[in-house]
Amino acid sequence: MNRELGRTALVTGASRGIGLETVRQLDLAGLDVVLAARDVARGRAAARSLGSPRIRVEELDVTDAKSVADCSRRLADDGVDIDVLVNNAGIYPTDSFFSLDEDTMRQALDVNLMGAFHACQAFCPGMARRGYGRVVNVSSGLGALTENVPSPAAYGISKAALNALTLVVSAAVPGTVKVNAVCPGWVRTDMGGRGAPTGVEQGADTVTWLARLPDSGPTGGFFRNRRKIDW
Repeated sequence: MNRELGRTALVTGASRGIGLETVRQLDLAGLDVVLAARDVARGRAAARSLGSPRIRVEELDVTDAKSVADCSRRLADDGVDIDVLVNNAGIYPTDSFFSLDEDTMRQALDVNLMGAFHACQAFCPGMARRGYGRVVNVSSGLGALTENVPSPAAYGISKAALNALTLVVSAAVPGTVKVNAVCPGWVRTDMGGRGAPTGVEQGADTVTWLARLPDSGPTGGFFRNRRKIDW
């Protein structure tokens, strides 16, 4: 029997790119998947393109704590427990530090950091109570302090903070809930651009791998190509 059957994953920012490919891969693995998107019409169109009855679309603006709470409540009212959370929603401002305005900095933190914060606060307590959970924070090597100065400024700082959040949440939940971060690499998406060297299938591979870790799997780590890296 497929151990994934009966599990439900929620993927944020899932109407395109790595998020949508993660939805596809998790669906193929046998999970029910909640495709969460700020633009629900776009989310529904994306779900139709995959053609699976196991995909549910939910409106979710990760920057709005009320939107996240409302989504959590709708799912709970329908008897849907989230076993896997993929915090994929993100933006990529490229301004250099002295060209960076405060609004752009705040927006990067709101989406890339606070979005994951809101989602973890909404869904991780239930995972802890049920004794099973997988959380994957889609980060970047550009936020790794050991590889370089985090850059571009707003993006790198927000991803470094997301890595810190990964460690904090992993320490706050029992070991049955695995919380990890992933660097998918430079991927050919709307964000990464056509010149990126990595296809979306490979970019989502480690995300999906972390989302399906066995009970003996790692927690509190940062991974690229299924290998632990420094941060």
